[in-house]
Amino acid sequence: MVATVLVAGGACSLADGGTELTPTGPRAPVAPAPVDPAEALDALTSLPSVPRSPAGLPAYDRDAFGRAWDDVEGNGCNQRDDVLLRDAVPGTTVLGRQGACRHDVLAGTWIDPYTGRELVLDDLKDLRRAQAVQIDHVVPLAEAWRSGASQWSSARRRAFANDLDVLLAVDGPTNMSKGDDDPAAWRPRQSHQCAYAARWVVVKRDWGLAVDESERRALTEMLSTCRG
Repeated sequence: MVATVLVAGGACSLADGGTELTPTGPRAPVAPAPVDPAEALDALTSLPSVPRSPAGLPAYDRDAFGRAWDDVEGNGCNQRDDVLLRDAVPGTTVLGRQGACRHDVLAGTWIDPYTGRELVLDDLKDLRRAQAVQIDHVVPLAEAWRSGASQWSSARRRAFANDLDVLLAVDGPTNMSKGDDDPAAWRPRQSHQCAYAARWVVVKRDWGLAVDESERRALTEMLSTCRG
């Protein structure tokens, strides 16, 4: 069952000329391809191991990954707007133009993959309402830091923090509860655990990150829920 969270407010508007309902508007960034669970299990076995609390690790600093939500594709819109547009229910977004960005997302509907909640938001320019849908790093930045990113260059950390394959639009309170936990400490709803674990493993593989043993066990358990 999908629960609906309706966050209502006034009409959306932009100072430079209003909004656009866009079932056929600017093309959204392409969502990551589904990960084959067998591929993920195979990749998991090859991921290097790291202690859960590595000794001598420098303290995590969010600023080490650059400013939040750069425009790394050069399309005029930052990563938050790119992900909001990509992950919205098709045909539900209300877009405006802000500076060079032609798909500044003002409103829309999202299905949170972690809980199944439907998020219906009609004014994302209201910061309080905007917090109802947040952009999650599937592998949190602090977790990436512990598992290898502390040794990266600033440019590589910035690229990771803005990689669309690492980002997902999710329910705000759920994202806050997830924090920087790994799968040994936090899991989504059972029906999403296969996809979540598979995406986690592929992100770590593609970025050369390690896993600790409790994390590896949790990922193996979640991948065992995959069917077919």
